Amino acid sequence: MSEFDNQERMEADGIFSKVLRAGRRTYFFDVRETRAGDYYLTITESKKNTSDDGSFFYKKHKIYLYKEDFESFKDMLDETTQYVFQNKGEEVISERHQKDFDTKKYKSEESEGEVTSMESFTDIDFEDI
Repeated sequence: MSEFDNQERMEADGIFSKVLRAGRRTYFFDVRETRAGDYYLTITESKKNTSDDGSFFYKKHKIYLYKEDFESFKDMLDETTQYVFQNKGEEVISERHQKDFDTKKYKSEESEGEVTSMESFTDIDFEDI
C-alpha cells in the first residue's frame, strides 16, 4: 500500500472530490462547475508550515484543468512519472534528509541486503555524474 492516504469526499453541492494526504502535503482533486454548466478539475496542493512563533499555517497552490486538456495532461503526467521511475527508481531518496529519518535503521536495512563481493559494484565515469 502507498504511503499516501487516499480519501474520497463530497462537496456540499454534490460534485466529486478526492483527498490525497502525503505527509505535510495534502492534495485536493475537486470537480467544479463552470457558469455554463460544464465541469473542470482543480488540483490544490496544501502544505503545512510553521511560523517563527511556532504557529501553523498552510500554503496553497492551485491548478485549474479543463476537459479539453485532460488527455494531454494525463499523457504528460504518465510520461514524466515513467521517466522518473525509469531513471531514479521508486525509492524516495529525500526521506534520508528529513528530520525524523532514522539513519541507524536505514543502515541496518541497507546492510541486510549488502553483498561484499566486488561484482556488486558498478563502474562509474565522471560523465555519469
